[in-house]
Amino acid sequence: MALKSGRHRQQFGRGASALRRHHGADVLLAVEVEEEEEEDVVVVSEDLARNEASRLGRHRRNNHIHITSHLALRSIPPSPTHLHPVTQSTQLGCDGAILSSSDASDASVVQQEHNYQLVDPLIASYNGGNVFAGATLPFGMAKSVADVSGQNTAGFSYDGSNVTGFSALHDSGTGGQPSMGNFPLSVQYCDDDKIACKYGPKLDRAVDVVNGTVQAQPGYFSLKLANGMVMETTTTEHTALYHFSTEDAQSGPLVLLDLTDLQDSRQNATVSVDPNTGRIMGNGTFLPSFGVGSYQSYFCIDFQGADIRDTGIWVNDRAGSGQKDLFVNRGYSLFYIQAGAFVRFQSPQCGNLTARVGLSFMSTQQACGNAEREIPDFDFSRVRTAAADAWKSKFTGVTIEPGGASTSLQKTFFTGIYRTMISPQNYTGENPLWQSSEPYFESFYCIWDSFRTAFPFLVVYQPDVLSQLIRSLLDTYVHLGWLPDCRMQLCKGYSQGGSNADVVIGDAYVKSLSGVDWDLAYKAIVNDAENEPFDWGVNGRGGLVSWKQYGYIPFQDYDYLGFGPSFHSISRTLEYAYDDFAVAQVARGLGRETDYEKYLERSANWQNLYKADQTSFWPNGTDTGFVGFLQPRFANGTWRFQDPMECSPLDSKFCSYSSNPRETFESAIWEYVFFVPQDQAGLIRAVGGPDNFVRRLDYLHESGLLDIGNEPSELTCFQYHYAGRPGLSAKRLHTYIPSSFNSSINGLPGNDDSGAQGSFLAFAMSGMFPVAGQSVYLITPPFFESVSWTSPVTGKAATIRNVNFDVEYHNLYIQSAKLDGNEYNKSWIGHEFFLQGGVLELTLGSEESGWGTKEEDLPPSASSGGR
Repeated sequence: MALKSGRHRQQFGRGASALRRHHGADVLLAVEVEEEEEEDVVVVSEDLARNEASRLGRHRRNNHIHITSHLALRSIPPSPTHLHPVTQSTQLGCDGAILSSSDASDASVVQQEHNYQLVDPLIASYNGGNVFAGATLPFGMAKSVADVSGQNTAGFSYDGSNVTGFSALHDSGTGGQPSMGNFPLSVQYCDDDKIACKYGPKLDRAVDVVNGTVQAQPGYFSLKLANGMVMETTTTEHTALYHFSTEDAQSGPLVLLDLTDLQDSRQNATVSVDPNTGRIMGNGTFLPSFGVGSYQSYFCIDFQGADIRDTGIWVNDRAGSGQKDLFVNRGYSLFYIQAGAFVRFQSPQCGNLTARVGLSFMSTQQACGNAEREIPDFDFSRVRTAAADAWKSKFTGVTIEPGGASTSLQKTFFTGIYRTMISPQNYTGENPLWQSSEPYFESFYCIWDSFRTAFPFLVVYQPDVLSQLIRSLLDTYVHLGWLPDCRMQLCKGYSQGGSNADVVIGDAYVKSLSGVDWDLAYKAIVNDAENEPFDWGVNGRGGLVSWKQYGYIPFQDYDYLGFGPSFHSISRTLEYAYDDFAVAQVARGLGRETDYEKYLERSANWQNLYKADQTSFWPNGTDTGFVGFLQPRFANGTWRFQDPMECSPLDSKFCSYSSNPRETFESAIWEYVFFVPQDQAGLIRAVGGPDNFVRRLDYLHESGLLDIGNEPSELTCFQYHYAGRPGLSAKRLHTYIPSSFNSSINGLPGNDDSGAQGSFLAFAMSGMFPVAGQSVYLITPPFFESVSWTSPVTGKAATIRNVNFDVEYHNLYIQSAKLDGNEYNKSWIGHEFFLQGGVLELTLGSEESGWGTKEEDLPPSASSGGR
């Protein structure tokens, strides 16, 4: 994952009760409805709480209801069985009457409404998940939320820090430096008091959040600040709409536009404010959060709901109304100037002020045009309803029969699906780099994380979107010469290993994705395999001369063709091998047999770094008892030593792109030795057979050497299948879900990485896990009684159903299986199951069985002839 943060942390139990124990605060009155093992918490007023408790007591005989005081750290989306928080307005008149509502009542959309209500955008917004918690559309460019002073990689985090502003460009789930957060708005109620009205640095203007007031639904976000202001926001594709209100009708709001971003990377910027209309327009040049170069973004802000008192500009802590235009840059000394524009309003009618923020990467005029076209009427309720409807339409392709599974698990599942649609972001029509009629997407952040499950999930769930994404990648190749491995904010991001877009393309090809020029796609991935760019640190592969000559990337490789990070020789070798395997699959499908044989042979290069006699010891000298590990190798064939435990969670050093670089990226040799998805049979033979393979997998998971919050670890949960022990894969999953993956605000063990962790959950909990680049799904029992996926291509439903399902999960092991009534013994199934539909019925028991254990029932491997 990209420079992930919050790698190690304690995991807490399900629901608000665990969070309450953690934070130990008594702040707000709430109603708790205890169902099974979880607590759903909704913050309300004291009187309303008692009334609701009384009502629920009459209608819920089987649930214990009580009133308690605590810090409510998690919101529950409104539904017929939950209270509507008093801070959440759909659009209120002066008397508080609801002017419009977004509640769905059409029986035909009951299922999608149900799934939508189970989504909680605040899950994993705290403690390293870095999930974007705000308002956006599926794959939308505008992403609006409150930015905080603490952990603000995605703008907002539920970490108790103060709000510094409200901005509408963000990424989701990334690590390292915060992404974007350009041009934040700050709203104050300070009349003409020059001391009370704060300009200058955003931290000086930061305001506390009122505990328990944060609310989030797909397409909507709101909170209340300690200054009495309530902020609500929703979005269209390129425009954010804010609704500011306060109980103090006597104060006129002061709105500041800040020419900055979350990481204070602004290089230069311009702003102008119209004294008659209050419109604020401008642009700025900023740096990407994990890449090279710079990008320019544009904004256009209009207001409605109050008369203008004054306008002007501000620089540092001084403001004036005499000037209406401003240009700032870093200057020769690189001093960062705090600056922007302001509009001061009369007291708004009903205390409400609406701000519309149009965004563009093309021009200020296009930013204004986007806003005027998408939200011509400033109707917050209409835009919010449209955003909710857009999200609800995305939940028609999956249904579950919970079978008594907890609401917490259902939320974990559906919110995981939701997170697969936050990024990448659709910038079509907003690409200033080249002219093209092809789709253009940004925030491939990074494909090293997302090729494993996020892209394969879209093959199943939204193939039309995946087709556009691949076309965007190919268009980038056409105009820039290379497929990206990482890309954000119109800039090239740093490659973290191989050219993993090759696997994305190979995966889509073997699963018969339509709408892609496969000849062009093949040309692009062969270019990665054969040609080296000058700067292979941001695209393509490096060390290809050595790769072709020696069959591995040597330690301290001499690369005269280009430059890039000269380390990670082990992880690069493994990834290049699998990238070549993906190229081979496309070559075979296109009838290029010579190419197929060449790249298939190169996919076996992992063996050239496998040192059969390499041992592994703990720091105290205790032998792990395992022999045979990957090791760095010089160009002359001699070995160099790297401790197989180095870079593991137990190591004091975290080996990332630039921090403590070693020969493996972000994981230890202990974990990387399992990354041979193209030939697990060959790996099993190398480590001494199935029993040793299983022992080694168990040791990896149970000794603390594996970081389940990092994407390379995900497949290791399922690799027992290849040793004929599929039941152990199911057992292993339940050690991590829900202990590490759950519905709390810290419900992920690491960065979500643009939906990579969300897609891992969606697959794992549905009983089908993809081996990226192959038409292979490893079968385990779903976490629910049944899960059904409806193919957008054929309209047919693929159902995985458990027989003897129990919510205590004692029956974890498949005893037998039937596909459409016929006996099915393989521990895997191909993608045709999702296209053709059918019912896969899994009969469960409490002990391992012989199902899926025979050699002919194992998943395919290259060295076993694809069997």
